[in-house]
Amino acid sequence: MSDSPLTVAVCQFAPDADRAANRERIAALTAEAAARGATLVVFPEYSSYFVDPMDDTLAANAETLDGPFATALRGLAERHGVTVVAGLVEAGEGSRVRNTVIAADAGGIRAVYRKQHLYDAFGQTESDWIEPGGLDADAVFQAGGLTVGLLTCYDLRFPEVARTLIDRGADVLVVPAEWVRGPLKEHHWQTLLTARAIENTAYVVSADHPGPIGVGLSQVIDPQGVVLAGVGSGEGVAVAALDPAVIGRVRDTNPALRLRRYRVVPA
Repeated sequence: MSDSPLTVAVCQFAPDADRAANRERIAALTAEAAARGATLVVFPEYSSYFVDPMDDTLAANAETLDGPFATALRGLAERHGVTVVAGLVEAGEGSRVRNTVIAADAGGIRAVYRKQHLYDAFGQTESDWIEPGGLDADAVFQAGGLTVGLLTCYDLRFPEVARTLIDRGADVLVVPAEWVRGPLKEHHWQTLLTARAIENTAYVVSADHPGPIGVGLSQVIDPQGVVLAGVGSGEGVAVAALDPAVIGRVRDTNPALRLRRYRVVPA
């Protein structure tokens, strides 16, 4: 773990069915984030392509890990000296696609995470279109001397996902999302983000879609559950510094990770 803070930006925007336009918007927001000092730039789930409701066009617009979207992220990372995290609709092996998050820097793709828990809830059936990722595929990577772990949207409701990342050394949990609006959904989103930070004594960095489909409220939360920076319901960028010394102090005074008697056992 480095002694220097890592500056992170959450970029809240509304991707749509225009893949080229999505890449252009990501380029503009990355430039803004880098100009504000960020070296880790986080975008929402489905940043490469999104339609609501989901349909067959997902498969038609899915890309590989060396396709135009991933290539664009690597180019932006090199140009601005940052690591970029964003959601990709990835081509699958059958009729369904993968809901994937990639982290890319100037050297290439640093981590790949495929959403494990699909959003078959609140009247939605994501599994009609998406195949789940494997339960043994926990994605972590290094950024600015900190270990960063990836999970996606609905995974947030399953605390064991975050805990497996912590067991792999994560200091920061990054959560790209498309957290769909609905009764009490803003409350659920903020409560679960805060809980994952407090129970794991880790930073939580979340990037959501804005309204009218998403709840927005992208946030950076410290290991004690304090919101350091955030965006409201519209498009925007929020920047905050993640201080390794804070993680150390919190874990010294609240040694819950050391004191717990349960351990996550793979299925």
